[in-house]
Amino acid sequence: MGGFFGAVRKKNVLLDVFLGTDYHSHLGTKRAGIAAFDEKLGLQREIHNIENTPFRTKFENVIDEMVGNSAIGCISDTHPQPLLICSRLGKYAICTIGVINNADELVEEILSNGGVYFDAMTGGKINGNELVAALINQKSTFVEGIKYAQSKIDGTCNVLILTEQGDLITARDKLGRIPVLIGKTSDGFCVSFESFAYKKLGFKDFKELGPAEIVKVTVKGVETLSPPEKEMRICAFLWTYYGYSTSNYEGVNVEIMRNRNGKIMAENDEIAKKAHIDYVGGVPDSGTPHAIGYANACKIPFARPYIKYTPTWARSFMSQKQSERNKIAKMKLIPVHELIEDKNLLLVDDSIVRGTQIKETVEFLYEHGAKEVHMRSACPPIMYGCKYLNFSRSTSDMDLLTRRVINELEGEEGQKHLAEYSDPNTERGKKLRKAISDKFKFASLDFQTIDGAVKAIGIDKCKLCTYCWDGEG
Repeated sequence: MGGFFGAVRKKNVLLDVFLGTDYHSHLGTKRAGIAAFDEKLGLQREIHNIENTPFRTKFENVIDEMVGNSAIGCISDTHPQPLLICSRLGKYAICTIGVINNADELVEEILSNGGVYFDAMTGGKINGNELVAALINQKSTFVEGIKYAQSKIDGTCNVLILTEQGDLITARDKLGRIPVLIGKTSDGFCVSFESFAYKKLGFKDFKELGPAEIVKVTVKGVETLSPPEKEMRICAFLWTYYGYSTSNYEGVNVEIMRNRNGKIMAENDEIAKKAHIDYVGGVPDSGTPHAIGYANACKIPFARPYIKYTPTWARSFMSQKQSERNKIAKMKLIPVHELIEDKNLLLVDDSIVRGTQIKETVEFLYEHGAKEVHMRSACPPIMYGCKYLNFSRSTSDMDLLTRRVINELEGEEGQKHLAEYSDPNTERGKKLRKAISDKFKFASLDFQTIDGAVKAIGIDKCKLCTYCWDGEG
């Protein structure tokens, strides 16, 4: 996925942007960069690979080496950014968040129409930010260009631009699948994916952009260049998993939603009510608040039967190799034997995608003496790989645990009945849950329902993207 942060103030903003960008580290682990504008130095930029080291360690020097009253930063799980662009719109720095499904077609179209060349990266791929910039540059203004780019892109695209005048221009995706928020302080403004990032820096909530809205941000204020559209499809998975607990999207706090989500699950869990559970625990970190809500609702003690050792293994997804990620994930688990041995445990995870890590976690608990391990997923069965964002994207739907098990149960015929398999009240839904339980030795398994997840978020389903659950995006 990725996240960006920008600021414009009456003073040097490099420290703000350094810290604000660092607060988006949970959203990406591949590339990061910062660009700044100073009246004497003009546009400056620095980009680093952060696959094997945190953002901070690669960019600590930027505070001393770059200067500017306006700057932007980006954490990316895709291509190097921000890029510096020279075009008929002027010189500017650009970073984007999202995914372009039709990138090859757009590149071919631009080249066939006499467009400029693209720098090819290793493997021949084109940097998505350069492609977005090329689309923007076909129009005579940034507003027209951004609207044109978003109309051409099949996927998702949030944009943040730093101009050679030191202004910020930012746009939220045309369907608002991911957020863009504006913070305000006494001498300027900031732009951010995560709201807590600017609150920690002394900014206060000022504005959340609507779908397709484009604004210009200067020290003097925030000017709407293109008003928001009414139709919205913000990603429901933001609250369930990858949004940070202290953030708010569309006025809904992530931690509060997760607690409420766990409560709803517990109220509807008839199996667990008969299972004599000793402790409810969360699969750390994002599963924990769901589990707390669950435990509080069912009056079963919340406990942490194992603790993640994070001083050494800060991020299990740091490596790009699945085998290495699995090994690191297992190395992080430190058991609390008194909370495991001879106990009936119920674990709540934020989601079950491929099933690899949760399988190893449950095996780990049984190895340390657990009597029973019941598993609950805080989101509905994931039936489709996301095509709108590149966070936990699957190259094939058959990478997903649910789809593999359905294929084992019923072959191609089963793929025609995904809605039934998602529903716990149907025969197919019951077979799916039992088959996964048998495969992973769960004492029982259940998922949050789509209705339950939507209720926990508190936003009308028509405004949510639930594509990964039901194919409706």
